[in-house]
Amino acid sequence: EYSHVVAALIRRFHEAKVAGAKEVVVWGTGTPRREFLYVDDLADACIHLMKTYSDRELVNIGTGEDITIAEFARVVAATVGYTGEISFDASRPDGTPRKLLDVNRLAKLGWRASTSLEEGIKLAYQAYRTEQATDRRSEPDI
Repeated sequence: EYSHVVAALIRRFHEAKVAGAKEVVVWGTGTPRREFLYVDDLADACIHLMKTYSDRELVNIGTGEDITIAEFARVVAATVGYTGEISFDASRPDGTPRKLLDVNRLAKLGWRASTSLEEGIKLAYQAYRTEQATDRRSEPDI
């Protein structure tokens, strides 16, 4: 309820897989489109810009590609290994219909994201699993 779509769906699908849940409910209709960028690509783009760019114009950093939340949910479910149903709760907010950056200026400067959506979600899920394992080890015995 208090996280963004990537973290929320990774957690929701992981917990559903572990619990053997038959269905995961995703907020909204699934039709809004979002652009996702892996954090290491963001850092790489920033370094590239620091080395190659000194104009005053803003430069958008992104992939220049977007997918629907429904498609994204399917990618997350597949990555996590969740095989149940996915449904959408249209009574929950969709948010902005589309968030996509114009990355032409960045592309002209010779930079493109190198991490695919699938690879980025795989890496984010691995980080989530590592964090979960670390949290369990740090819990006091009762």
